Amino acid sequence: MSKYRQILRQYWGYDDFRGIQREIIESIDQGHDTLGLMPTGGGKSITFQVPALLREGVCVVVTPLIALMKDQVAHLRAKGILASAIYSGMAHHEIVTTLDNAVYGGVKILYVSPERLASPLFLVKLNHMQVSFITVDEAHCISQWGYDFRPSYLRIAEVRAIKPDAPILALTATATPQVVDDIQEKLGFKEPRVFRMSFERKNLSYVVRHSDDKEQDLVNILRSVNGSSIIYARSRRRTKELAQWLTGNGISATFYHAGLEPADKDKRQDEWKAGHVRVMVATNAFGMGIDKPDVRTVIHVDCPDSPEAYFQEAGRAGRDGKKAYAVLLYNSSDKRKLHKRIADTFPEKDYIRQVYDDLADFFQMAVGCGEGSVHEFDIEKFCHAFHHFPVQVDSALKILQRAGYVEYDTDPDNNARLRFLLERDQLYLLEHSSSAEEKVVDALLRLYGGLFSDYCFIDESAVALKAGMDNNEVYNTLKSLSHRRILHFIPRRKVPVVCYTRQREEGRRLVITRDVYEDRKDSYVKRIGSMVDYATNSAVCRSRQLLRYFGETSTADCGQCDVCRPHRSEKTSGTTATARILEMLADRRRHHLTELHALQMPKDQLDEALATLVSEEQVHVDGAYLLLAR
Repeated sequence: MSKYRQILRQYWGYDDFRGIQREIIESIDQGHDTLGLMPTGGGKSITFQVPALLREGVCVVVTPLIALMKDQVAHLRAKGILASAIYSGMAHHEIVTTLDNAVYGGVKILYVSPERLASPLFLVKLNHMQVSFITVDEAHCISQWGYDFRPSYLRIAEVRAIKPDAPILALTATATPQVVDDIQEKLGFKEPRVFRMSFERKNLSYVVRHSDDKEQDLVNILRSVNGSSIIYARSRRRTKELAQWLTGNGISATFYHAGLEPADKDKRQDEWKAGHVRVMVATNAFGMGIDKPDVRTVIHVDCPDSPEAYFQEAGRAGRDGKKAYAVLLYNSSDKRKLHKRIADTFPEKDYIRQVYDDLADFFQMAVGCGEGSVHEFDIEKFCHAFHHFPVQVDSALKILQRAGYVEYDTDPDNNARLRFLLERDQLYLLEHSSSAEEKVVDALLRLYGGLFSDYCFIDESAVALKAGMDNNEVYNTLKSLSHRRILHFIPRRKVPVVCYTRQREEGRRLVITRDVYEDRKDSYVKRIGSMVDYATNSAVCRSRQLLRYFGETSTADCGQCDVCRPHRSEKTSGTTATARILEMLADRRRHHLTELHALQMPKDQLDEALATLVSEEQVHVDGAYLLLAR
């Protein structure tokens, strides 16, 4: 038995690897920079956890998913594997202890959020670590051509500069050919080395349902297909409304979005994972790192703005390998809404400059001042004062960030803070304290010092673990203690932060280059167009459409999507001609009319099919050429 299988069996109990796991493990273990493309649920974590146990030193894992890193650390420690994590919100002494353990051999796998990579403390400690290799999870986040580009990922280059001999393992479940090349360039691969696993999900049936009543269709689908479900909606308000609608129709549901309190998020997520609530209605803030294998349906009531986002979210269905459904509810208004997102995501440059000037007025920032200054940013107050809309302001600030003028953190993970209002001796004289309050006070005193003299950051999950309670109980208990004036508790809050990375300039002098604006806008327009094509093309297998987008050309019809399934009555032979024409145009190139002859079908059928496609605005005729319409 190979050393890899021995580790796999010893720690995970599996007899052998799946898919391309072994090839990736052998490549990174031999010291090669490696990129692994694996679908959601393909077993990415095994590919770095196994070689991490075989190689000398610590494996540094960069991932943006704090919930996932906490879960994986807990699972690895339960197996006797030395694993730790560094992420925003940890107390300083906890970070120092964890990094020291990594330096002195007490950690084999160290998870790090991308925001922590550039911190001076981490970089100093990294110099003294023996690093076996660096794993970059969700690697598409480093590519500006990816759908989920995160500037913090670019800091990985600093880590590589400090540890040039440590190979890189990049992992992603969503990457077009262009993004695959960009990932390797940004991470400084010494040579191209890509292992691909087909993104095909044989147990997942993709369905696009044209719907004029999405709320009622949701109820109908959930009554037809049993089991756990995720419903994705575009706005926070809509998640709440849909959850109430489903509950009113006898289907247990809750909702989730980024604006909820952390304890509330944990409670709703736990209820759903445990099966106490059947349906989770959520924005795209939900799902990353959530490992619930028995989700039977993922339904989108609003159309995502890229096939990458749709593929990843839909892929959360059926991870147990059993039959599951990914349903997109679509109607004519969705196309209009998608195209409106282009203007919202890329407002005019003059508008961006105006937002920059208004921001300076908002913070009272004079020209030539402000470099390095950090400001909490109340976007609603700003929009009210300067008559802007939040969506466009958010987009303008992200473009200003890419242009290098500001850093804009929309989701800072500020931990809860508290301090005791009583002296230590007075705590023991308290009467009428509940058992929960006593446990929480005791846990706080054991975990943190200085709580009587100043506010200290606390980790509610650490308090919960120490007290033997769940996070929601700890949160409610701290609120109760604060109400009783025993301590002052300031819950976690996520207020956006703006930092000036250079001195404030006059807006008219801002330079917004093509690679920051026009190129990225063109890429976004293409993703929108590809998503519209997917939703409106009812002639080509849904699975094939998605796989082709990700560069898989030699694919077969899935036989189970709404296009393939014979759930509708047989259509006329003209439909066959329609399908063949759309198949020919699926590469999105211009095709001369004479190429229709190569389809070897009767001319009258081709003429009728072409006329139908043109009238339905699926195909555009440009002189003697044909191409898919936007």
